[in-house]
Amino acid sequence: MVQGLALLALAGCGAPPPPAEAEEVARLAAAIAGLDPEVDRDEAARAARLSYAHTHALALQYRITDPPLIHNTKVNMGLKPRGLCWHWARDMEDRLKQERFATLDLHRAVANADNVFRLEHSTAIVSAKGAAFDEGIVLDPWRKGGRLTWVAVRHDPMYVWKPRNEVVARALERRHGQIVTLTEDQRILMGGMEFVPQ
Repeated sequence: MVQGLALLALAGCGAPPPPAEAEEVARLAAAIAGLDPEVDRDEAARAARLSYAHTHALALQYRITDPPLIHNTKVNMGLKPRGLCWHWARDMEDRLKQERFATLDLHRAVANADNVFRLEHSTAIVSAKGAAFDEGIVLDPWRKGGRLTWVAVRHDPMYVWKPRNEVVARALERRHGQIVTLTEDQRILMGGMEFVPQ
């Protein structure tokens, strides 16, 4: 136990990740604008700018100085306040939703929920308005410890993504032994009541 704590202390000697370069933001803005001809270029630019800026703000708020798995351990030990992948995903989605984009939609997705050999992972996704989540772009600040990773959902070399509410609905079925319904508008109904995942 003492050796584990000593290793964690040594691993905590890093610095927070730096803010994004303008070129990185411009590349993401172009990718978001390229999702569909109907995507407003100003909205794409704002979404890209906010994705990078909020990633940096969260890295400072979460006190990120370590690689993701070490930081996760520190969060789980109570040494750091937040920074698990689902924290990043929820906080990113919540911030981007505040913009009330007219030509973009936001989604949450989960990978590895049924894989006992890999850690479950959550992310936020941006897509063109009305498009399916898997036609969008992954916005993943956790993967590189507070440096935004973005990639087309269908071309992510690390993860196979599923809609978060679909994953939650199946987990609830397994846990409670009853049928859980996922509606067309992605609401989860269990025993006649709506379940709202965080």
